[in-house]
Amino acid sequence: MQKKSIQQIIPSQKVNMGGHIIEQPLPNKFMNDLDPFLLVHHAEWELKGNQKQQEVGIGGHPHRGFSPVTFVFQGDVRHRDSFGNDAVVKAGGTQWMHAGKGITHSERPSAELAEKGGMQEIIQFWVNTPAKYKMEVPYYLPLSEEDSPVIKGKGYKVQIVAGEYKGLKGPAKTFSPMLLLRGEIQAGHEAEFNIPPHFNTLMYLLDGALEVNDATSKKKDLVQLGNDGNMVKILANETTRFIILSGEPIDEKVTSYGPFVMNTQTEIMEAIRDAQMGKMGVLIEDFEH
Repeated sequence: MQKKSIQQIIPSQKVNMGGHIIEQPLPNKFMNDLDPFLLVHHAEWELKGNQKQQEVGIGGHPHRGFSPVTFVFQGDVRHRDSFGNDAVVKAGGTQWMHAGKGITHSERPSAELAEKGGMQEIIQFWVNTPAKYKMEVPYYLPLSEEDSPVIKGKGYKVQIVAGEYKGLKGPAKTFSPMLLLRGEIQAGHEAEFNIPPHFNTLMYLLDGALEVNDATSKKKDLVQLGNDGNMVKILANETTRFIILSGEPIDEKVTSYGPFVMNTQTEIMEAIRDAQMGKMGVLIEDFEH
């Protein structure tokens, strides 16, 4: 197997999202996206406790044309949407939502986490959808840690969220070929991953430090790998949590505005109009207190 080359290693930048300071590995000053991945956000904060659920998190907002995906690492996330879905995804789990033709949802800590307080850590990334599937009916898939197959090796474990790897298939439905992994490796250990050469591939380190195909990377780094090989080899200088996002390029024009990702400006205008007219559904959040 030939190692994928290292195209660039980019330190994450801090951005202000609604008063919260979070890490934004993608987009960055070197690239707006890496087809089919549009955005990667890493949020880590401590809830102070003694709060009501409606006081924290993100209230109802619409999406169309892509899949916002959330990996939960600490705490939990409660999702509610205009299709009637209501679920709490806890640490180790994944929240997969295909926005399709339009959906309105909220993302908040559970009532218990808001009340008791504690750490909440998530990574949310946006996956583009090919044009012919953008107006499909939306769907929501909450995955617990146990729902995703796990491969364990000496000193490491890897969760398969989407795609096929070593004969195991991740549960998330994608509209273009991809392999999405989340893993942890202990200091001093190494692992190898076989990824199709034509897949665009990103690795992000939540913490720790790795040698990725012999290149040194550290916590909060985004590593872009080339399309010239099929192997990613990592050696852990420190215990490290990481994700690997890899997928076949869709190779279509992307036009986006806020929570909408389409192919033309006309489609964006239609999305804004449809959201304003309530065609993406109405979310009424009822809270216990």
